Amino acid sequence: MSEPRDRIGDPQERPEELDAELSLRPKRFADFVGQRAAKEQLEIFVQAARNRGDTLDHVLLAGPPGLGKTTLAGIISVELGVSVHTTSGPALERKVDVAGLLTNLQRGDVLFVDEIHRLNAAVEEVLYPAMEDFEIDIMIGEGPAARSIRMSVPPFTLIGATTRTGLLTTPLRDRFGVWQRLEYYDVEELAAIVRRSAGILGVSADDASALEIAGRSRGTPRVANRLLRRVRDFAEVRHEGRVEHDICLAALDLFQVDDEGLDKLDRDILCAIAQKFDGGPVGLDTLAVALGEEADTLQDVYEPYLIMQGFLKRTPRGRVLTRTGFAHCNLTPPTSTGTLFDEG
Repeated sequence: MSEPRDRIGDPQERPEELDAELSLRPKRFADFVGQRAAKEQLEIFVQAARNRGDTLDHVLLAGPPGLGKTTLAGIISVELGVSVHTTSGPALERKVDVAGLLTNLQRGDVLFVDEIHRLNAAVEEVLYPAMEDFEIDIMIGEGPAARSIRMSVPPFTLIGATTRTGLLTTPLRDRFGVWQRLEYYDVEELAAIVRRSAGILGVSADDASALEIAGRSRGTPRVANRLLRRVRDFAEVRHEGRVEHDICLAALDLFQVDDEGLDKLDRDILCAIAQKFDGGPVGLDTLAVALGEEADTLQDVYEPYLIMQGFLKRTPRGRVLTRTGFAHCNLTPPTSTGTLFDEG
């Protein structure tokens, strides 16, 4: 499988970016910007659990990448005063992996599982009794002599994060007591995040620059922080470090991030549909081949924002470019595709 090409707005964390990303994450609810309803509800649930001296119900955090699911899991553990143990769905391949994690937890600890929709069926079966009764079944021996014993595990809180709620099995989904879906951020919230991050990074950035970065951040704090770091790099190399509006615009132009937050690869998708497939409909696999990308990468990384902004539509027959999409490519829609714009 090929790796997605590098992009400013890529929601997948690269190793060299990880330390900087972690340093910008808030540690308390009071420092967390945005997601007002979800944050307020989680604050109540956490405080109630602390008041009772009880463990927090299992929490499912859903939503697109980069909106703060991992950050909220860390905040919950800090506010509860417990440790957080982090893993991911693909990393838990065997029952023994889960058993090892659960038996090493202390009472009240948080177990955070990213990409929880990618757990395999065998691992899920171990989690069911652990989530409900804080017990796990362990197989001893092999063949006809094998037997199952049930072991207790300390009461804990499982926090699952997923970008694709529909892929969760019903038995697993129903065992979460708290569900929260995170939404894209508005420009003012992102500008506040940029200003906070600039302070942490020691970057001198004016309000106009913060708003400019926020407006091109695709509603996503992770993208806003990455754009800020790249603009900082540009300013340090060419303009003695100070980020002013004209310097910010020059940096964003150099990085090919346009007014709508689309980078070169986003525009390649739109223009490929417009020019190679007459605006569509075109199947996902065909589009992936035309662009040299994996179909899953297009569907999970690129398409959500393009659809949300009205540049692209998914129809039963494939992907179709909207009039807004044609306009963004500076192209006129062909008259032969006019009926496609009204499809759902």
